[in-house]
Amino acid sequence: MAVLIDPEKIEIERLPTLVKLIHLSIATHIFVGGSTDKNNCIENVVIELKKATSLPIIIFPGSANQVSNKADGILFLSLISGRNPEYLIEQQVQAAIQVKESNLEVLPTGYILVDGGKESAVERVSTSKPICQTNSELILKTALAGEFSGKKIIYLEAGSGAKTPVKSSIISLVKENLTIPLIVGGGIQTLHQLTTAYTAGADLVVIGTAFEKDPAFFNIIKKEAIHENIS
Repeated sequence: MAVLIDPEKIEIERLPTLVKLIHLSIATHIFVGGSTDKNNCIENVVIELKKATSLPIIIFPGSANQVSNKADGILFLSLISGRNPEYLIEQQVQAAIQVKESNLEVLPTGYILVDGGKESAVERVSTSKPICQTNSELILKTALAGEFSGKKIIYLEAGSGAKTPVKSSIISLVKENLTIPLIVGGGIQTLHQLTTAYTAGADLVVIGTAFEKDPAFFNIIKKEAIHENIS
């Protein structure tokens, strides 16, 4: 499991306490990023996280401005479900030299936005429509196109605060046809939703909004409670 921390929504002084909660959970990674970062907080957040944890810190960038050499790696995202060149390739071009000159592990990722039942920040910022979850064939074809184009990871995203997470049937369909890791995120609010995503085939599940709303969320997903279910 990965915990997503949005630099715009977190207070720096809260990070040590939040990291302690993360350490009690089954989390193996911390993602840092968001659709926007108007105050350029991402590097400060990464620096403070590195002081408090040895878990890998991975940049989850919303734009070329969200690159920090202080992290361990970066999801080099391409929004392959959309047709806006700004997020298919332009932001990547802008970030390329900075990423090249950094020590970051680069993880080429095909990012697929699926309909989670409400407009997401990704949809607003990218002006790209999500793929309807009833169109599982298009989601599968998009994922395969991402893999065949050289992506090393596929990320199925229902959007922050989604009413409906990515359906287990879609996760299973995509996972069965990929030979690369599958990340799933968006709308995971309960232990049942978390275990369902893993059972369906997700290699990594990302928790974001649930943590933002209630840090005590991790009290219900401690290692001892669900290790057998999703290990």
